[in-house]
Amino acid sequence: MFDPVIAPSGTLLGLLQRGRGDGTLHALAAPRAEALAALNHCVLHDPRHDWQAENRSLYYARLCLDLDGGLDAIDQHLFRAEDLFETGEERTGLALSVLGHLASYGRRDALDLLRRYAASGTNWAWALDELALRDDDQGLRSLAEPVLARFPATPEGESALAAAVRDAFEPRPWRLWADDPRETVGPRIRAAGERGSFDRWQRQLRPEGPRPGWSVEAVLDWAQQGHERGGEPYVPAARCLLAVAGPEDRPAILAAARSGATGARGACLHYLAQTGDPAALDLIESAAADGHDIARAAVGAFERMCSAAAVDRARGWARRPDALGSAAAGVLAVRGAAKDAPLVLGALRETVRSEGPDAPALWTLVDGAGRLGIACAAPVLRHVYRETASSQLRGRAARALAATDPSYATGFAFECLWDCEETTREIAALHAEMGDVRVAERLRRLAADPVEEDEVQTAVRSRFGPDATAL
Repeated sequence: MFDPVIAPSGTLLGLLQRGRGDGTLHALAAPRAEALAALNHCVLHDPRHDWQAENRSLYYARLCLDLDGGLDAIDQHLFRAEDLFETGEERTGLALSVLGHLASYGRRDALDLLRRYAASGTNWAWALDELALRDDDQGLRSLAEPVLARFPATPEGESALAAAVRDAFEPRPWRLWADDPRETVGPRIRAAGERGSFDRWQRQLRPEGPRPGWSVEAVLDWAQQGHERGGEPYVPAARCLLAVAGPEDRPAILAAARSGATGARGACLHYLAQTGDPAALDLIESAAADGHDIARAAVGAFERMCSAAAVDRARGWARRPDALGSAAAGVLAVRGAAKDAPLVLGALRETVRSEGPDAPALWTLVDGAGRLGIACAAPVLRHVYRETASSQLRGRAARALAATDPSYATGFAFECLWDCEETTREIAALHAEMGDVRVAERLRRLAADPVEEDEVQTAVRSRFGPDATAL
């Protein structure tokens, strides 16, 4: 589920998996059976590399409406035997979110399917959250007993119920059920709510987790212990050092940053970087040439630096063929001046060439190309836009193209009006060439869509001027 196979960008399935606007446009022009098969594949086999951050559900729901698609495939997917033992949210979350959006558009079959799954499915809490936003009070009240039946009247069951009430993303159903007059519903929910509030209060009074002692030596020991347990406690340890270290502690901190154990050394590098110590950059450069763990800590410390000295040093490091060189290019992309454009462009091209269109470093470099207005970066940005499997990176590429590519308004901006990410649709709404009648029609549909995000609709209305209220 965490490593989906993405089809080539030139295929209908590849376009839909990426959430590109061209996916919708090609699906509407393709044979209906082929388009529905590709759509169902995407909904049932979540194509997102980061399913918690990328958007697809509204995009797929809208296409389902345009194709007049049925819900049999989603029904079978939700109630397969795997639902009993594949309990991760990522298996069914996308399908449930699509149903939620379809219910918002008035699809009664989607609402009924959500109710059935909330009553008997493993990922019932997600379905209940979708219903909390869209179902009426009567429909939600009918789910009280099936949901409560999941929690036996035992100490363990009551504890699990209290946690469910306390951690609910959408509290509306639980509030309705707390007022339920039935003896087996209302009193039990109220008791669970009180217990959850008490548990939260106790956690606040007694926070869990190890805490270092109040001395530099104790903080460094704690950082090393965290590293030996497999963690990277450099940033929290640096914060602790900020609280306890004084001028007299600088020699010891410098010594640990030069040759201390990995956990303590990483904490000291972050501390020196945050305080702007004049020795920080030299120590970071030295650590970047050492072992993998400490090199990663050094790079992380450098990326947090905002000083002019750090930017100046980045200009000398940006051509390095290692992680520090990549970080230096990222610093220039975020904080550099116009004279740094060649270095940022070079890093952008090299990253795409060597690591492909989904490289993590591209996020910052793409933003930098737009921020610095690097017009000759447009071909690389267009390649990233077409090929990346990340809809968020594609949105960043669209924003950069809007700032660097004069053809964006008459080219990619048109398909971006159908993109799965609302921020990408917003960019397109602000820049798409209004001379195309298809653009005006799409903007009117977005302005009238009851499910569209407010920011997108605001951008749309800004293009129509005083007559926007007549849309």
